[in-house]
Amino acid sequence: MHIILKTQVEQSLPTVWAGFDRTLFEKLSPPFPPVDVVRFDGCLKGDTVHLRLNFLLFRQDWISHIVDQQTSHNEIFFVDRGFQLPFFLSYWQHHHRLQRSADDQTIIVDDITFKTPFRLTDYLLYPLLWIQFAYRKPIYRRMFRKSQSKE
Repeated sequence: MHIILKTQVEQSLPTVWAGFDRTLFEKLSPPFPPVDVVRFDGCLKGDTVHLRLNFLLFRQDWISHIVDQQTSHNEIFFVDRGFQLPFFLSYWQHHHRLQRSADDQTIIVDDITFKTPFRLTDYLLYPLLWIQFAYRKPIYRRMFRKSQSKE
């Protein structure tokens, strides 16, 4: 399954890239399931992100590796691929794209491809994941508002 969400923010491409750090990552975590960041190396090729999802009665580890990162004048991107995933996912790849837009602003693109163990659960999980990532849009806008410094 494939999800693409785009969010226009007021800051320049280099400023937004510099803000993709652990602080932003922790703010982007949705209320459920609660997420503990066990390890966050960063957003460069070879880095690792290890999350622990707390489903109240049990916990699941989610470990992703940054498998690609590139920078050009008009775009900066990195790709995280799941290597140890929660039971409900069999494949995960998240292409984080930061694109230069007009007036020295940036478009943040969350481009996600995922699979579950069964095709039916792909369709059932799709709206839940879409909501989880749509939750990020106002956070991105707030964090990268031109009139305010980062929170």
